[in-house]
Amino acid sequence: MRLDRYLSQVTELSRSESRQMIRAGRVSVDGLAITQPAHQVDSTTQVHLDDRLLDRPLPRYYMVHKPVGVVCATRDPSHRTILELLDLSRPETLHIAGRLDIDATGLVLVTDDGRWSHRITSPGRSCGKTYLVALKHPLKEAQAAAIRQGIPLRNESKPTRPAELQQLDETQLRLTITEGRYHQVKRMFAAVGNRVAGLHRQSIGPLSLDESLAVGDYRALTQSEIEIF
Repeated sequence: MRLDRYLSQVTELSRSESRQMIRAGRVSVDGLAITQPAHQVDSTTQVHLDDRLLDRPLPRYYMVHKPVGVVCATRDPSHRTILELLDLSRPETLHIAGRLDIDATGLVLVTDDGRWSHRITSPGRSCGKTYLVALKHPLKEAQAAAIRQGIPLRNESKPTRPAELQQLDETQLRLTITEGRYHQVKRMFAAVGNRVAGLHRQSIGPLSLDESLAVGDYRALTQSEIEIF
């Protein structure tokens, strides 16, 4: 990870402020003064700001291939949680960046970096999420048009944002939405008189689920995947 990024994540400094501190010679790495913001650090590196050791662990980022029956919660009295799929230390520090319903499958992101997850989940960011949707009934042209345009949902004042919809066959489609309302995909199709029979999330923003990742498995994100957001 870049030194300026690490510094901004473990202090109250912004990225620009972190770069200023580094270029001013106020940051040392493993005892050596470093003035290049792009200098790479990892979990074994000791970083000092002035004379203060920054000993917070590096943030962690994972993608999980969620199975049916697992809930996107940190704890649940009745069901297995997404965090219970992860064989990791300090699981209590992790949280979910973008939830899925208990009967849905696919890509879930887990991290302990609150700023990073906010960039994914904040409504103002309009981060697209793409799903494979199986419907109970064949999709009618008028239903598809309404979904693409945006529709009102029960007990909500604003209609949904326009969605991208690609029909694969009569009941299978690929859907991209830029919101994260409660049970949104199911409620959208219920509002036009259809019903979701299966839901699988393929991607969040430009990050797609690793096709080699088995259902219920997980892996750490690469640095380039982290920096997408």
